[in-house]
Amino acid sequence: MGLKYYKSEDKVLLAVDCIIFGFDNGELKILLVRRNMEPEMGKWSLIGGFMKKAEDLDQAATRVLQNLTGLGDIYMEQLYTYSKVDRDPGQRTISVAYFALIDVASHQFEGVQLETARWFPLSDAPDLIFDHNKMVAKAVARLRRRALTMPIGFELLPDKFTMRQLQTLYECILDKELDKRNFINKFKSLDVLIRLDEKDMTVARKGAYLYTFDKDKYDRKVEEGFSFKL
Repeated sequence: MGLKYYKSEDKVLLAVDCIIFGFDNGELKILLVRRNMEPEMGKWSLIGGFMKKAEDLDQAATRVLQNLTGLGDIYMEQLYTYSKVDRDPGQRTISVAYFALIDVASHQFEGVQLETARWFPLSDAPDLIFDHNKMVAKAVARLRRRALTMPIGFELLPDKFTMRQLQTLYECILDKELDKRNFINKFKSLDVLIRLDEKDMTVARKGAYLYTFDKDKYDRKVEEGFSFKL
């Protein structure tokens, strides 16, 4: 029925592109794939696809991510819309970028359909097609802002972690070295961590205590006006 009213208007494709960040072996990484179609076939790309008529954007991004990588129930946030006329040489296409965060070790990528998908250290990622480099740069900037004002970093960690792992993660996100004492004191003052009776015995002779993020306590504190600031 809609075509009856808008048939004289230009038609464009609407795509979603997913910037997937992971934290693995002390490094912040990004998941990329070799493109299997023209234009730019064989070059490195973000994972993406086109929105279907019966979907909204969030549903399209969730479907693309889940169908191609097997990933579901992870943190994902809409980032920005890219609409330059010549951004895709194949056809006039508008792309809405999303970024997602996962703990690499906790996801087995069951049902992966992308045989060419590969994790790259963010500092050593290859050049990407179209305007995907710009998307990644904007996602990194957003991630850094979020990390300072929200407990978003815990999406990249396993359920149990050491304070050293937590500090290493934030150093990777912020791209700078942090003072150990100040960092630990700051996080303890936020009162959103639970120290467990377990230790990671692989890091030192005496081991390092493991912690977990107390999401329920954090949510209650937010309702009371708490502000997460590093």
